[in-house]
Amino acid sequence: METLANLESFVRSAESGSFSLAARRLTLTPAAVSRNVAQLERNLGVRLFQRSTRGLTLTEAGDRFLQSVRGGLDSIQGAIADVSLNAGQPAGILKLSAPAGFGTQYLLPLMPAFLERYPAVIPDWYLDNRPLDLISGGFDAAIGGGFDLPDGMVARELGQIHLIAVASPGFLRDRIRPEDPAGLAHLPCVAMRSPLNLRLRTWLMRNSAGAEMTAVEKPVMMVNDPDALCAATIMGLGVGLVALPLAAPHLESGALERLLPDWYVDVGSMSVYFTSQKLLPAKTRAFVDFIVDAFRTRRMQQIVPVPPVAGKGAR
Repeated sequence: METLANLESFVRSAESGSFSLAARRLTLTPAAVSRNVAQLERNLGVRLFQRSTRGLTLTEAGDRFLQSVRGGLDSIQGAIADVSLNAGQPAGILKLSAPAGFGTQYLLPLMPAFLERYPAVIPDWYLDNRPLDLISGGFDAAIGGGFDLPDGMVARELGQIHLIAVASPGFLRDRIRPEDPAGLAHLPCVAMRSPLNLRLRTWLMRNSAGAEMTAVEKPVMMVNDPDALCAATIMGLGVGLVALPLAAPHLESGALERLLPDWYVDVGSMSVYFTSQKLLPAKTRAFVDFIVDAFRTRRMQQIVPVPPVAGKGAR
């Protein structure tokens, strides 16, 4: 396989008709250009130039070879120049996985400012609540929480995710509200299955004083999707332990009311995670830094309802 230096020396010498002029263009010595062309001729087994005191003349084989390689060489040099020029400049398709509800409510409103700052980046979103293999899926980054970080991944925390007990006003009408998590057993509920193994989850609730108690649920319906859980709760099917980022707008609108206001489930961090490679693409680094900064500077306190307490809820 010929080196780029040999091919470039040949093409520029053919264009200028002189090793000296080609050397000046390539910032090499004439001797170095001559050696590169001679090596190319030896490797190909043909003479590409007729050499004389008046300069260089392409042979018939040399002329055919020039027509074949000139376009490819220009394309390669253009690609190299583009990469060098845009090194460190965020650009390209950014493939992201994020939970559907969280992505719609909290990430999407940040996109106008992100795209204004990085117009050459094209977000390509896959909204899914399951943790994914970023490498095999070709993802640049993902957002999620409540699971162990896969090997080879690093994460930057956006905030803590808490589950709270909520129900619709219609559902709560004429019903006695529980005094503690064990009291949830007296109310119908919409229960959550793990998206990973489909088992019903048992949640450990705690309060700001540090007391802990298992939430006892009596399911009338079971789902494996947090958005479906929230929607079913709004419809009045039962009490739901809903992630605060999903419940927050419905608490504000009055579509949901909070039960056990001093109790919550801590399911851990909501983080943006990505592969732990040294040369992280500029588009990925720009997105990660932008999202983390947005969650800090805009103080999205909906994610952190109470001061965090050591420990986590059951998975």
